[in-house]
Amino acid sequence: MDRSDPEYRAWLKEAVRKVQADSNRSADTHLLSFPLPERWGVDLYLKDESTHPTGSLKHRLARSLFLYGLCNGWIRPGRPVIEASSGSTAVSEAYFAKLIGVPFIAVMPRTTSREKTRLIEFHGGRCHLVDDPRTVYEVSAALAAESGGHYMDQFTYAERATDWRGNNNIAESVYEQMKLERFPEPAWIVATAGTGGTSATIARYVHYMQYDTRVCVPDPENSCFFDGWVTGDNEASSDGSSRIEGIGRPRMEPSFLPSAVDRMMKVPDAAAVAALRALERATGLRAGGSTGTGLWSALKIVSEMYAQGRTGSVVTLICDPGDRYLDKYYSDDWLAGQGLDIDPYSQTIETFLATGDWTG
Repeated sequence: MDRSDPEYRAWLKEAVRKVQADSNRSADTHLLSFPLPERWGVDLYLKDESTHPTGSLKHRLARSLFLYGLCNGWIRPGRPVIEASSGSTAVSEAYFAKLIGVPFIAVMPRTTSREKTRLIEFHGGRCHLVDDPRTVYEVSAALAAESGGHYMDQFTYAERATDWRGNNNIAESVYEQMKLERFPEPAWIVATAGTGGTSATIARYVHYMQYDTRVCVPDPENSCFFDGWVTGDNEASSDGSSRIEGIGRPRMEPSFLPSAVDRMMKVPDAAAVAALRALERATGLRAGGSTGTGLWSALKIVSEMYAQGRTGSVVTLICDPGDRYLDKYYSDDWLAGQGLDIDPYSQTIETFLATGDWTG
């Protein structure tokens, strides 16, 4: 039996060309230096993934997922792509769906920021909002079955769709950009986890290249990753949902690889917001909550290195821009409504940056 379809193959070749052409047109993202006293002997860098065409770290993932789905024969002309997301992945996938001319539906919690919803619709996608964030998986699969479309399922395929050996993945990019720094091989790379795909890619690349870098994954409140990692329970779960959009999950996602991670930190949501506001004060840059979660952990690691007299570099990520969260993490009214007091954590950061002492 021959199932060759010349018309489909022509469409597929053109779709893959368009996705690869988008990558070819894109410059790499910047590696920024966070201001610390040079005498400390510890340097902190932020890989600014907010400069991608769709404004977040998830642009890399969405490109990889679309190439994976196309080359597997899962994405077909005229049929929708459906994704379960807390927003940023859906923004990037809506962009690539529009690029190759297929419909896109994002299944997201109703609490997703209004700006992300607007961006998805701007790129031609449709938002399907659910009240219970734990149902996004089942609803996405059901919509795909009903429509004959493809459920992208980033939480399963994120770690395998990306070429972790290189091919301009985020880890390879960090090491290339660090070559001329005074500590070119980072002591630590800090990467938060939503799917877990980024931390898996970084950890695999570190091991493959035989670097001594350690990988730390910070986890927000109302997420099960930390507990599952500590106990070794792959069935760990959380009844709540993360207030930090883009990271933290109610279940241990297939793309999260606990065995590849050296360290995890449980980060209070108030600490994450304090850190992202400290980032703006120090650099003028506004970023999202996942960036704040990672920055808090990175600063904590820097404080440990300084206290122990160890020199080296630490790298974390700017995951997406803060203008998507003006009604959340940059709103004092939202903080009050959530019962979050960031003042003690802000004081910890300010004291540390001024004196080198970590009191939190």
